[in-house]
Amino acid sequence: MIRTLTLSVSLLLAGPALADTFYTNANGYTLDGQGRLQRFATLQVGDDGKVVATHPAGAPLPRGKKINVKGATLLPGLIDAHGHVMGLGELKLAIDLNGTTSVAEAQARIRKGLPKTGWIKGSGWNQERWSEGGKPLGRFPTAAELDAATGNRPAFLERVDGHAAWVNTAAIRAAGITRDTPDPAGGRIEKDAAGNPSGVLVDAAMKLVTAVMPPPTVAEGDAALDKALATMASVGLTSVHDAGIDRGTWDRYVRYATAGKLTTRIYAMAYGPDNRQQIAPGGPIDWGWNDRLAMRAMKLQADGALGSRGAWMMQPYTDRPDTRGLPFFPETQLRRMILDGSAAGFQVNVHAIGDAANGAVLAAFAVTPEAQRQALRHRNEHAQIVAVDDLPRFARLGIIASVQPTHATSDKGMAEARVGEARLAGGYAWRTLMNSGARIAGGSDFPVEPPEPFFGLHAAVTRQSRDGQPPEGWRMAEAMNLQEAFAAFTTGAAFAGHAENKVGTLEPGKWADFIIVERDPFTAPPGELWQIGVKETWLAGQRVYRKRK
Repeated sequence: MIRTLTLSVSLLLAGPALADTFYTNANGYTLDGQGRLQRFATLQVGDDGKVVATHPAGAPLPRGKKINVKGATLLPGLIDAHGHVMGLGELKLAIDLNGTTSVAEAQARIRKGLPKTGWIKGSGWNQERWSEGGKPLGRFPTAAELDAATGNRPAFLERVDGHAAWVNTAAIRAAGITRDTPDPAGGRIEKDAAGNPSGVLVDAAMKLVTAVMPPPTVAEGDAALDKALATMASVGLTSVHDAGIDRGTWDRYVRYATAGKLTTRIYAMAYGPDNRQQIAPGGPIDWGWNDRLAMRAMKLQADGALGSRGAWMMQPYTDRPDTRGLPFFPETQLRRMILDGSAAGFQVNVHAIGDAANGAVLAAFAVTPEAQRQALRHRNEHAQIVAVDDLPRFARLGIIASVQPTHATSDKGMAEARVGEARLAGGYAWRTLMNSGARIAGGSDFPVEPPEPFFGLHAAVTRQSRDGQPPEGWRMAEAMNLQEAFAAFTTGAAFAGHAENKVGTLEPGKWADFIIVERDPFTAPPGELWQIGVKETWLAGQRVYRKRK
């Protein structure tokens, strides 16, 4: 009898309430299962890393460890539904041309960042933001201009959108590209007036050079992933959907997940049918490793990007009437890949920028069985320039629109020049999509855009770039309100990653993924949303980032 009583007392003392941690004095916000915004003052987390409860101010709290967050704003961890994890890490470790405003500035940055040996790699250039003699550059950079900064070592520098590469003469020679090399399907070799390769490769033509580049070493790949994980945690991302991976990247993620080193949850998309079959020959890989990693989606590309005029348009480009852009595949092949992936049980997520590409993708999704569409939650990645008549098809077909709000504010001037006012009626049309009943997932497409999710919230709400332009917002009829934008980067992205029962809100039973931020986004002026910094990031009740004071 005495032993039984002692055991009972011991169990009581070791019960869940005594092992729980309480984050008190919080200015807490979360959405609930019905999408309603809820407030709380205390977050209760169990020793299993999951939310036990939230409590209002003044509520009596059980015994347990108390952490006073001193009135700071506490939010669910934010989710980026479309990023490129390894690309983010590689950018941080390579030459970064983001923000350069001229060829000369780019050359200077390249010279400063030259590695000691090997290929010269980098990204971030954008000829649309370059000027010369006080006027817009109005052209792609050349191999000769890159030669001036790199000499005879081969160089490969991706455009900011990842859909074109600036290469030097040494790289062109290494790849065996000549004036007689034909454009590959889905790609274009830019030529000079004499018909020689000029130094820019668009979309599939980039593979002509990447095929001869030495692959990164294991140490280089690990360094890139370490850098990406640290960066994502520092901006408040607790989950990310990695939009296109190969088998080597998956193996690295598994190794990190097994070792407990994934500090951001990764929902991976295999890049194309070959990688899908290599990574998951037995079918989709559901959330595992304590819900740190999954691979149940396949990424396809229907076209390129607007900046390089690779986006596939129904009519010629307004600023270059000799081209309509590039479909990556014939429509019959695109449809077959979508049907095959869907039949194998994979969510199929298709990059589509131009109105022709979006129309082709929606037509392909339309022939997949409805039961598969409902269960698998197929996605259109970007949904950027869409024919007005195609916008209602997202909701009718149950296709998720995975959008990146910062694309609109970065692209606005360029998009007007590329496609003209009429086609922008269906461009970046988030409000129209939401009003039609379509589901929205928010992301950034990092490293094409910065990974900071508060940049995305700001762009979604204000339709302004971070310098406040245009003052009245760009095509404001398509803006989101703040709660909708918050949902896009939490519950919307969680649903798009088949994780709505795991993350996205701070409801009981879900993982305690949360962030503590410097300002309250729900009271901050909309124009200042992008300035909100992250103080701490927590994953499953464990702190993975703390801002240095």
